[in-house]
Amino acid sequence: MASFLVPFKLIFFLIFVFFHAFSSSSSITSMEAETLLKWKASLDNTTQTFLSSLWVGSSHCNWVGITCNNAGSVTNLSLAEYDLRLRGTLHHLNFLSLPNLIRLHLRNNSLYGPIPSHIGNLSKLIFLDLSYNNFSGHIPSEICLLRSLQLISLIANKISGPIPQEIGNLSTISNIYFYGNYLSGPIPASIGRLHNLYRLDLNSNRLNGFIPKQVGTLRSLYMLDLSGNSLTGPIPASIGNLSNWVYLFLYGNHLSGSIPNEIGGLKSLFMIQFSKNNLGGVIPNSIGNLTKLFSVMLDTNAISGSIPREIGMLKSLNFLLLADNSISSPIPTSIGNLTNLTTLSLSQNMFFGLIPKEVGMLKSLSQLDLSNNTFSGQIPTSIGNLSSLSEVFLGENSLSGPIPPIYNNLTNLQLSNNHLTGTLPENLCLGGVLTRLAVINNNLSGPIPSSLRNCKSLIRVRVDGNRLTGNISEVFGIYPHLNYASLSDNNFYGELSPNWGKCHNLTSLRLSNNNISGKIPFELGHATQLQELDLSSNHLVDEIPMELGALKMMTRLLLSGNQFSGKIPSEIGLLSNLEQLNLASNNLRGPIPDDLGYCSKLFNLNLSKNNLGESIPSSISYINALQSLDLSQNSFFGNIPQQFGKLQSLEILNLSHNMLNGSIPKALNDLHGLRFVNISYNQLEGPIPDLKAFHEASFNALRNNKGLCGNATGLMPCVLSSRGNHGHTKSTKLIILFVLPLFGGLLILLFIFVASFLTFCKKTPTKKSEPMEEQDGDIFTILGFNGRILHDSIIEATEDFSSDYCIGSGGYGSVYKAALPTGQVVAVKKLHQSEDSILINNLKAFESEIIALLELRHRNIVQMYGFCSHPKHSFLIYEFMERGSLRMVLSNNEQAKELDWKKRLNVVKGLANALTYMHHEHSQPIVHRDISSNNVLLDLDYEARVSDFGTARILKPDSSNWTSLAGTYGYIAPELAYTMRVDEKCDVYSFGVLTIEVLIGTHPGDLLSYLSSSASASTLPFMSNDQHVLLKDVIDKRLSPPEIEAAEGVVSTIKIAFACLNDNPQHRPTMQQVAQALSRQPLPLSSPFSTVKLGELLGHVICNG
Repeated sequence: MASFLVPFKLIFFLIFVFFHAFSSSSSITSMEAETLLKWKASLDNTTQTFLSSLWVGSSHCNWVGITCNNAGSVTNLSLAEYDLRLRGTLHHLNFLSLPNLIRLHLRNNSLYGPIPSHIGNLSKLIFLDLSYNNFSGHIPSEICLLRSLQLISLIANKISGPIPQEIGNLSTISNIYFYGNYLSGPIPASIGRLHNLYRLDLNSNRLNGFIPKQVGTLRSLYMLDLSGNSLTGPIPASIGNLSNWVYLFLYGNHLSGSIPNEIGGLKSLFMIQFSKNNLGGVIPNSIGNLTKLFSVMLDTNAISGSIPREIGMLKSLNFLLLADNSISSPIPTSIGNLTNLTTLSLSQNMFFGLIPKEVGMLKSLSQLDLSNNTFSGQIPTSIGNLSSLSEVFLGENSLSGPIPPIYNNLTNLQLSNNHLTGTLPENLCLGGVLTRLAVINNNLSGPIPSSLRNCKSLIRVRVDGNRLTGNISEVFGIYPHLNYASLSDNNFYGELSPNWGKCHNLTSLRLSNNNISGKIPFELGHATQLQELDLSSNHLVDEIPMELGALKMMTRLLLSGNQFSGKIPSEIGLLSNLEQLNLASNNLRGPIPDDLGYCSKLFNLNLSKNNLGESIPSSISYINALQSLDLSQNSFFGNIPQQFGKLQSLEILNLSHNMLNGSIPKALNDLHGLRFVNISYNQLEGPIPDLKAFHEASFNALRNNKGLCGNATGLMPCVLSSRGNHGHTKSTKLIILFVLPLFGGLLILLFIFVASFLTFCKKTPTKKSEPMEEQDGDIFTILGFNGRILHDSIIEATEDFSSDYCIGSGGYGSVYKAALPTGQVVAVKKLHQSEDSILINNLKAFESEIIALLELRHRNIVQMYGFCSHPKHSFLIYEFMERGSLRMVLSNNEQAKELDWKKRLNVVKGLANALTYMHHEHSQPIVHRDISSNNVLLDLDYEARVSDFGTARILKPDSSNWTSLAGTYGYIAPELAYTMRVDEKCDVYSFGVLTIEVLIGTHPGDLLSYLSSSASASTLPFMSNDQHVLLKDVIDKRLSPPEIEAAEGVVSTIKIAFACLNDNPQHRPTMQQVAQALSRQPLPLSSPFSTVKLGELLGHVICNG
């Protein structure tokens, strides 16, 4: 019986276990369904509605995104494959109720909040992907309890805080993706325990500290990406242990130290990315062991030394990026072995030497970037063999010679800032795919190639700063994709083509500093995308077309330095985006249009050096953004608008050289941002504004007004004068005229007063002389100076013309340096007594001459301030020049060396411009009569200033006195030996002498004698045969021989000088022709400067144009 009961009990036990298991399983499945529904109810309404359409039916195992095992328990929760935008948190998802979950895949949703710590209950979880959501907070340490986990991905969330130290417990993990979060702190050393780790991606976080050396124990590692963090310290040498490593990304950190030599042990490495760190040292030779390398990116570090020749062993290499380092060496020739290389970028280093011809062996190369180095020599012609080459960047080097023929598939050619010569290659756009061309600042010449004219693919062209020629209307075509064209600083001529208006994508057109003539075509108004138009410094004429008002996107309109006439078109006011408008140095007339006030974004407005007139419109005050306003050298009259006080952004204000009158508006006191002001040469009076810009303004910025006062250099304090202090002496011979060009009644009043006073003096016995004082106000007070005070100040400053203050002497008097109490320093020329007596006897003529000379206003002419006559002494008052005379500079070896070729050529140009102004641009032509190195002064910037102009004319103005020989020996025109008639051509001859003196460093007496004599030249040691004398042997040897542009300038200038020395005055050029010739770009030398013979430069003819 007992034996019968045993099997029966066993069967009963099994039945009990079965029913219990069934009941438990049924309970779990019911609980899982309830858990999922409860979580769904916690999500936002839209998500609930959407899930309700997917989770249909009584069995949750049939719901979309749910997978169950055979027992009906959930093993997979995947709501990512359908790109569902779930919104809500995981807080109400009870992971404890999902004990069999193996895969949790919620990628690419809108889940937010922290990852709940109870996720650690998913003990069977193998796959966890919560990437591309909005999770925040820290990674819970409980996640490290998931001992079965093989993949965890938290990519692109907002998770912060450290990586848990316990991560080393995930012994089965093979893939960790944490990139694109806000993780901080160091990488845990415990990561070294993850021996199954295959991929570790921590990039784009905020991790700091060192890379743990334990990373060298991850022998299964295939890919490591730590880029885009703030890691510091060295790359651990332990990485050399990881022979299976294929991808190594460390870019965008702050790693330092050298690249470890052990890197050569990573035999499987396919890609190195160490860019944008602080790595130094040299590239290890062991890199040559990494023969599987596809890409090496070490750019933007501090790597020095050289490229190891072992680089040539990397036959599989496609990308070699070493840009922006401190590598200083030639390129190794072994680089020619890299026949699979597609990109070679070595820019912004210190590579030197020649570009090796072996570069031409890189048959697969599509991008070559060697820019910003110091490569020299020529571009190797072998580059033309590279049929796959599409982009070439060789700019910012010292390359010379011609541009070789380049393959037709080129899309981008950048050769700017070198010393390249010759012409642009004819086949430049033969393939019709060139989009970008930049050859800025080279010495290229010749025409634009015809292939470029028809290059419809062009997007951006920069050829500025060369000597390219051609008719601008013929060499460029219609470019439908072109958005930027800069052709400035060349020798293009002709007229602008209407075709530019058909370039409908053009945003910037720069054509400044060429020889373009004619009108602006009205069709240019059809280029409606145009934002910048720069046509400055050309020869454009006629009116500015009103059609430019259609260019609504225009921000910069620069038309200065042309010959535009007519009025400023009111349509300019339609350019609501305009930021810079420069119409300076033209012949514009009429008023400023009121509509200009609508250009509310304008911050730079320059209308200087025109013939604009009438009053300044108050509408300018509407331009709230205005920072710089220059209306100088026009004919504006009336008051400064009171509304200018609204220009709160104004920093620079120049109203000089106009006819403005009245007082300065008190509203200008509100311009607290004003940094620079110039209101000189007007008729302004009264107090200056209480602003730093006015208080610190130089005397030159306030001078020559009617009577300004205030706390500034050169001005008297604003104190009311007492009429009781003005008496009338019975006799005096003191005349103090601190003069300016006076207009209208004031000028007449001055003449009447002087004439009446002299008549009175002739009839009154002479008593002890005293400075004259007026009865009814001081009519000689100009620019805030009182005549008597000025006279006394000069006497005091020079200690009654003590020799201690004498800085020079000439035929008409001695020059003294005087420091006035105002702080201004002036030069005072005290006339000899013999010249003073001539003045007294010719006072009427003197008055007209002094008025004429005081109207001379030019940057290259020393300004005359005034004149003082007294029985004891008479003197002229001039602007003081810091560096003294040109003769003094040339006679001092140190100063002569400082005056280099560029400065010397600029001195000649300045002198030519001054004489052009005197001869041709002044209302009455004025002949200097004494051009010499003594009478040319230099300011601190070595700008030339003509001085003593017209002194002889002031003293001997009538025609009979012109029969006396005037001028300095050695500079006098030869025709004055047989005719005493002086005209402008005498100045031209003197200019020629002085120009040669500037270039050879001493007066060219022997050279002039040789040129004017038919006798044997044997007396000249350096000119036994002028046909064989080299120019380099004649010019100033204290300077190094001139190079390139300077050499061309010297040759061109000395040709012009010889033309000015023609014995026949009629065959000499005018100073206007000389100035125009000097302003043109010199022609390239046909032979090296060292071989130029003096005889080749004679007989040069200067033509108009």
